[in-house]
Amino acid sequence: MKALLDIQNLDGPGVAALRRLILTLADSKRMMGIRYSDWLLGAPSIEAGIAISSMAQDEWGHARLLYAMLKDVDVEPLAIEHERPAEEYTSVGALDSAFEHWAGIVAAMTVVDEALSVALLGFSRGRYEAARTRVPKMLAEEEFHASLAKAWYRRIAGSSSEARGLLRDSTKELLPPVLAWLGADDAAAKVMVVEGVTDSSQSMTEVYRARLRDLTALVEVDINQAQPDGGWDEDRARGPGWPDEDAIERARGDRNRALLVE
Repeated sequence: MKALLDIQNLDGPGVAALRRLILTLADSKRMMGIRYSDWLLGAPSIEAGIAISSMAQDEWGHARLLYAMLKDVDVEPLAIEHERPAEEYTSVGALDSAFEHWAGIVAAMTVVDEALSVALLGFSRGRYEAARTRVPKMLAEEEFHASLAKAWYRRIAGSSSEARGLLRDSTKELLPPVLAWLGADDAAAKVMVVEGVTDSSQSMTEVYRARLRDLTALVEVDINQAQPDGGWDEDRARGPGWPDEDAIERARGDRNRALLVE
């Protein structure tokens, strides 16, 4: 078993890199939950609506656990969760906008949520104790998400040419920002590998491509040929842009601020 990370021994860049890693995972989880919640009343069946409601709750629970880790790097989670403007969010760019149709959210369920699970798996195998103890439960809950995602992806891929086309287009649109996020190789990402905070035994991008290769092939998308977006904001560990204001207001709890209880 790897020796646990002593955060007190991390230098300034190391602390900043760990802070960035935790925050980008937490923000992405929160925005994934927002995008699932967009479809609570728009799913094609009552059963699908109930399932996506459960998934939204899982994502928000995961985000809360991740935000709580920020205390280890001297950041107050309450302010991070409820006070930041949209341009400070570090979530993966594929979640910046709402999905206009069910095929789009199914593609996100498959392409984006799977990337989050791959990143969390690497995090859980590192030397950071909080990740090693808390993330495995998140990954166990994500197995349900993956099962539902694959079932719906196959269902739409085998349906009408119009529905399959929507799924194909959504998949192609989501892959570049996800691959850029997952395959980040900037200074902060390298620090996390050197410090053993993330598992470096396998390339996360290679693991991710292998997991989805057969599935995306159902809509004639070769994930091995998909390329990451250009442009990279190293401070926020993502491409340019930020989530839409409506999603941020909901994430911060603006509309019920008077009822906020912590």
